[in-house]
Amino acid sequence: MHQRSVVRVGASLIVASLALTACGSRSGNDSGGSSGGSTKTAKIGVIAPLSGDLSALGLGIQHSVELAVKQANDSNAIPGWKLEVVPKDDEAKPDPGKNAATALSSDKDVIGVVGTLNTSVSQQVQPVLAAAKIVQVSPANTGPGLTQGANWQTDPKRPYPTYFRTCTTDAVQGPFAARYLYETAKITKVATIHDKKAYGQGLVGTFTDEFKKLGGTIVAAQTINPDDSNYNAALTAIKPSNPQAIYYGGEYPQAGPLSQQAKAAGLNIPLMGGDGIYDPKYITLAGKTSDGDLATSVGAPVEALESAKKFVADYNAAGFKEPYAAYGGYSYDAANAIIDALKTSLKDAKDVESARQATVDAMSKVSFDGVTGKVAFDQYGDTTSKVLTVYKVAGGKWTTVETKAFEEK
Repeated sequence: MHQRSVVRVGASLIVASLALTACGSRSGNDSGGSSGGSTKTAKIGVIAPLSGDLSALGLGIQHSVELAVKQANDSNAIPGWKLEVVPKDDEAKPDPGKNAATALSSDKDVIGVVGTLNTSVSQQVQPVLAAAKIVQVSPANTGPGLTQGANWQTDPKRPYPTYFRTCTTDAVQGPFAARYLYETAKITKVATIHDKKAYGQGLVGTFTDEFKKLGGTIVAAQTINPDDSNYNAALTAIKPSNPQAIYYGGEYPQAGPLSQQAKAAGLNIPLMGGDGIYDPKYITLAGKTSDGDLATSVGAPVEALESAKKFVADYNAAGFKEPYAAYGGYSYDAANAIIDALKTSLKDAKDVESARQATVDAMSKVSFDGVTGKVAFDQYGDTTSKVLTVYKVAGGKWTTVETKAFEEK
């Protein structure tokens, strides 16, 4: 079920299919326990890395949710209710993520959560929020098992009915990269490296399966530790196999130095990674020799979408110190998906806790045209959109190579 073919999507088709919708609510001032004619409060949590190496991505998630909630409150989309954002720093680590989820789930006014960034963190967050019947929508998790279980390739089963995501998964992203390297770049020999974390390992796994299926050869497979800074051992092991490219599963804090050290070791070949390396900081860390390196990321580039123009303008006008980064559009859509569900679940609710299950139920019926495309979910909670983009470093910047969509064969 995971063998896929690639269908090119013209820019005009993508743009035509995406129309910006802003959903939401705000007004009033009271707390969630109030009733009668006074305004009640419902909180949307954010769990993301707000400090540390990946904070550029996490803060973009937080601010995009804040923008959606402000617009929702300003438009009073849910009469009688005010929405509030409660950000929690998971440090891109599972245990702090679990602690954040525990804190949010114990707050009777929390109705939903946007997050996490990391698949490994979400593995700890999911069961905590599910036990409290709190809906979770991730703008960035790409591990297929989060929605379809450990045996997602052969026997998909949804582990948690409370979990949804607006980004596509590594079941698509890995094969997408494999097809680009083999079919477009005409590369037939690749070495893989991953950081042993759930995201990196899963991404390399789906890439490897597809690359071999296409006829390519994985000439070497190495791992590093997430806290390593010297990658000489892995690179020394790879070099004799003469790969034409390195495919890396992990994130930019390690990928940037890995690329730089590879070039210094005489491996003058492109490093390609997933959405975890698609950030300007990757280029800063990798240095000038990163020109030619590649990344895939979910969706079409936000800046190129007609549907995202208002989001970009509104975000910039809001004066946030940090950019919306790679997942801003998906975070904005995730927040608006929750808000859309709240229009149903909070309409006649006396308090937040009694509306949690109704919010989960309403999420499965959410459907609107968002910043990043059609926002809707399948039976597993996965997005129905499977558009991705290949980017290349050129002149010290990420440049768009091509945007395509997958379809099942």
